[in-house]
Amino acid sequence: MPRTPVLEIAVQDVAGVRVAAEVGAARVELCVALGATGGLTPSVGLVEAVVDAARSATHADGRDLPLEVHTLVRARAGGFVYDADELGVHLRDVRALVAAGASGVVVGALTPEGEVDAEQVARLVEAASGAEVTFHRAIDTLVDPLEAVETLCGLDVTRILTSGGAERSVDGAEQLRHMVDVAAGRLQVMAGGGVRPVDVATLVAVGVDAVHLSAKGIVAADGGVGGGAGAGVEVTDPAVARAAADALRVATA
Repeated sequence: MPRTPVLEIAVQDVAGVRVAAEVGAARVELCVALGATGGLTPSVGLVEAVVDAARSATHADGRDLPLEVHTLVRARAGGFVYDADELGVHLRDVRALVAAGASGVVVGALTPEGEVDAEQVARLVEAASGAEVTFHRAIDTLVDPLEAVETLCGLDVTRILTSGGAERSVDGAEQLRHMVDVAAGRLQVMAGGGVRPVDVATLVAVGVDAVHLSAKGIVAADGGVGGGAGAGVEVTDPAVARAAADALRVATA
């Protein structure tokens, strides 16, 4: 039977988890340095704090809702081809983050030839010990993402996060539709990348299982010459998160 698409919000702190819970999101993807790098692995301490917050968070109408915490595993910025040392770090992080209470991990690894690194992904799935595994937007850098979907279907990956290869998911909607067709229910396809609330209905219409956005805002905070100067602090904007959740409810009504 068709699944009702759910909302996932990328967050970077405990406050973001509370916002996600209040608007009724099903999951958060926890990472750090999202705006500057596209996201990096959060610390174990942050994961533990976020998991605790998710367990005690409630919807704005007072309901207790399960909120899953999935953590990004990406030790550095840049491309997604990793050597043995980097894979070793990622394996350690997967085990540590699942042990800290994460419901799932978000990973990605490619070969120098521009294909899914099936061997590395298989090892990361094994390290997750049954926790859900999402393959992230490394898939959007590939020449043939449909072949990648087929490969990932055979690796026990739970879902893929993709913009359909476009800068913004709404512009990759037709490719997303093709990816959904190839997945054929064997794994979930989650639309993410430059998503705005106004895009949600279009993304739901192509059959995705989830919509992912950061709902990110910037709060002024000058770190000085040794702390990022006036770059500010990225936060989860409650108004944007609420608008996305409302758009999803309308699109799935």
